[in-house]
Amino acid sequence: MKRSKFESLVSPSRLRLLQFLIGVLFLYLLFVSFEIPLVFKADSDGFFTDTLPRPLILESEEDFSYKTAPARPDNDPDRVHNPGSRSPEGNVREFKGVSGLLFNDSSFDNIGSKDELSVLHKTARHAFVVGKKLWDDLQSGVQKSDSEPEPQSQSQNKNQTESCPDSISLSGPEFVNQGRILVLPCGLTLGSHITVVGMPHWAHAENDPKIAVLREGDESVMVTQFMMELQGLKTVDGEDPPRILHFNPRLKGDWSGKPVIEQNTCYRMQWGSALRCEGWKSRADEETVDGEVKCEKWIRDDDNGSEESKTTWWLNRLIGRKKKVTLDWQYPFAEGKLFVLTLRAGLEGYHVNVDGRHITSFPYRTGFVLEDATGLSLKGDLDVHSVFAASLPNSHPSFDPQKHLERLSKWKAPPLPNGNVELFIGILSAGNHFAERMAVRKSWLQHKLIKSSNVVARFFVALSGRKEVNVELKKEADYFGDIVIVPYMDNYDLVVLKTVAISEYGVRTMAAKYIMKCDDDTFVRVDSVIKEAKKYGDKSMYIGNMNYYHKPLRDGKWAVTYEEWPEEDYPPYANGPGYIISSNIAQFIVAEFEKHKLRLFKMEDVSMGMWVEKFNSSKPVEYEHSLKFCQFGCVEDYYTAHYQSPRQMLCMWDKLINVGKPQCCNMR
Repeated sequence: MKRSKFESLVSPSRLRLLQFLIGVLFLYLLFVSFEIPLVFKADSDGFFTDTLPRPLILESEEDFSYKTAPARPDNDPDRVHNPGSRSPEGNVREFKGVSGLLFNDSSFDNIGSKDELSVLHKTARHAFVVGKKLWDDLQSGVQKSDSEPEPQSQSQNKNQTESCPDSISLSGPEFVNQGRILVLPCGLTLGSHITVVGMPHWAHAENDPKIAVLREGDESVMVTQFMMELQGLKTVDGEDPPRILHFNPRLKGDWSGKPVIEQNTCYRMQWGSALRCEGWKSRADEETVDGEVKCEKWIRDDDNGSEESKTTWWLNRLIGRKKKVTLDWQYPFAEGKLFVLTLRAGLEGYHVNVDGRHITSFPYRTGFVLEDATGLSLKGDLDVHSVFAASLPNSHPSFDPQKHLERLSKWKAPPLPNGNVELFIGILSAGNHFAERMAVRKSWLQHKLIKSSNVVARFFVALSGRKEVNVELKKEADYFGDIVIVPYMDNYDLVVLKTVAISEYGVRTMAAKYIMKCDDDTFVRVDSVIKEAKKYGDKSMYIGNMNYYHKPLRDGKWAVTYEEWPEEDYPPYANGPGYIISSNIAQFIVAEFEKHKLRLFKMEDVSMGMWVEKFNSSKPVEYEHSLKFCQFGCVEDYYTAHYQSPRQMLCMWDKLINVGKPQCCNMR
């Protein structure tokens, strides 16, 4: 009878072999258990430090939430790398905090001796000479300030006592000697008030064509008016300060022929819609400001004095309603008559009283905050007797950027990727725009495409003439890692140089396929923008809100002379707040600049259109016009929205994340 398989397995010879193997395994495990602690104690050579993964030390929940995954090692032997763009570890590209564009005296030399843009080139050359000195001083100054910091208590005390007085008083002659501007170093706050004692001039004949256009034989128009403006700090040289409040009483000379009061705002040279008070009281159903009407009534020469019809009068008498006695007032200002005007900052807007009576209230507008009102200007047909400001704040954010900058690791720029970037966004900014940059970091720079480094965005900032701004800018750049400094003295006419710097950075440091330019008050829908660019693949393209057959203004404040632009029309160009170009166009711009063949013009968006047109003469370019790259404000289903304040930026991002739709935030 055959033996079963089970009996063969339990034969004495096989059983002894199995017992022997079990014993050897037990001895091996015992030996290893004694040796491992000795190996970890003997880590003096650093072997396990380099080979075994270390445990993650979690300092805080926030740090854990925003840890960046290490970049994947590059195993492609055929990939061509920029030798100066890799970190020592070889994982990520090194961030360059200063523009790599080569600037020297010859960079602005022209081929002809009398080029039509020679004035702009001379301005650029001077700006870079001054900028180099500012940068050298900044480099040495930051090191010195780091080694010898000023005591905090001393600097705070100095800021409160000298920089931010509680009240300011000027006589008429003192006010005139200061250029007819009352400086409010720390702006205004809720409850601040300014009192002006003045006297309007008698009307005079006006020949200025901007005010009165006269035909042959017409008599001169008699005009008397003055302007009271709350102004903000200048952003860059050559740009007018924003008018946070423009208060313009027109005693005589208004187009209506009646005395009026016009109020408005102006942000980055763009006027808003005017509020005109023409002697009629605001409607009962119209929105009030802190419970006050926007416009009070005064006596008009075309008013019959009766505010109710005969039908209303008989109806009121029938039901026994008594007639309300009203007191009518004259227009609050008169030629040659002294007045006392008080401007007060309320919760919802500004309130103006003249000789103790409320005249008008102007609601706050988005983007114009009280602390930015750092100067009061009085101009026009007016003698100022005295100016007094009180209940002023004792600090100002622009003097203490820490109030704007949230130094948290989650707002830092992610490491640059090892490979090429699909879209690079260059954001034009000014040195003291701390609040604007912080709002961008906390809003659309948090998009997943940017956090994953598929899209990279950087601020491009030139140097300020104020040393304290440059020092704070350098600290901000070092911490957040998202600022590229273009080392020239900032000037409004030289913004075009930042655009060239964006092109250089996008093609050389980023090797981006598409390059976008926008401003720091532009909200960008990153996913929509890159989707729009991808439609063209590898074609040369230029996308934005296009202008065709625009003509230069030859007179007025923003006039362009024939020396600056001899042609009758501008080339097709996209509005500056947001446009996209392909990388080959950017490479062409940089090459032309370095060969001293790039024509420069003070309007950077027109300059880009001019460069693209020249590129298009040799290689075809796809032009795309889209109103969704909004030039003024915000539109439904926007790609970009312009003139957005920091508060609007955060509001729009909140709606995009929580509602899931691109919605505007046109609130006050």
